[in-house]
Amino acid sequence: MKIVFMGTPDYAVKTLEKLVESEHTVAAVFAQPDKPVGRKQVLTPPPVKVCAESYNIPVYQPNSVRTGEALEIINEIKPDVIVVVAYGKILPKEILTAAKYGCVNGHASLLPKYRGSAPIQYAILCGETETGVTTQLMDEGIDTGDILETATTKIGDNETAEELFERLSDISADLMLSTIEKLEKGEITPKKQEGDATYAPIIKKEMALLDFQKPAKELFNAVRGYYSWPCAYFFMDGKRMKVIKAAVGGKTSMSAGTVVGNNGVLSIACGDGFALDILVLQAEGSKVMEAKQYLCGKQIPLGTVVGE
Repeated sequence: MKIVFMGTPDYAVKTLEKLVESEHTVAAVFAQPDKPVGRKQVLTPPPVKVCAESYNIPVYQPNSVRTGEALEIINEIKPDVIVVVAYGKILPKEILTAAKYGCVNGHASLLPKYRGSAPIQYAILCGETETGVTTQLMDEGIDTGDILETATTKIGDNETAEELFERLSDISADLMLSTIEKLEKGEITPKKQEGDATYAPIIKKEMALLDFQKPAKELFNAVRGYYSWPCAYFFMDGKRMKVIKAAVGGKTSMSAGTVVGNNGVLSIACGDGFALDILVLQAEGSKVMEAKQYLCGKQIPLGTVVGE
């Protein structure tokens, strides 16, 4: 099949590579425009663009897909299918119906759970033990289209969002190739989404602030779910402390937010009577280090209340 691929971040690269290396033809790639990155705001191309150019595939980066320019390009190409993986733009009806087999989206959840921008993070934040990938025929809603195929996977007890991103990107690539091949052969019957929908809106930095009034398990999931961006954090002595790795600790009768352990790990009481054991952290202006190493150079007395 002749394919137009739409995607932007690292997550989408594996699918693009899988399609390029298959018997199908990726005729063009759409990605979001280059963006300034880092303190020096260096204009940087998105990973999908870099990948596409390495295969000498034409890349288009319209600021909007609603002006008609994108549709003109697609109509000239006459693709059999448009594959969309984490493109980051809502497609108008004219593009959704521009290809013979429509637009097929690879979404990183088991729909209708976790529709939206951040399904991988929310699966961990909400304490899910299983997740997966869905391929769907796109419609004008956000992740509301008919389901084509799904693939499930267990979430590791200590798995972070970053680690799950890597695994799901591989699963997504394999599933997308399977889906478009079955579509071409007429071996898939689209199915309506069933069950209650949940949503995974865009993650913002301030969401990663740890509230020690919450249960320790919930904070443990937050540390995993917000890694490696924006990274869970709290304040101590007016400085931001990023939490890189943590575990649910033992019981405590101390008030939430109180330091109850400073020997090898930094243990902070939570609202459910358990502690959060901080194993790896990064103090503001410092490097990432194990809590044991940090506590050797910084005394934090028992009874210290964080956030003050």
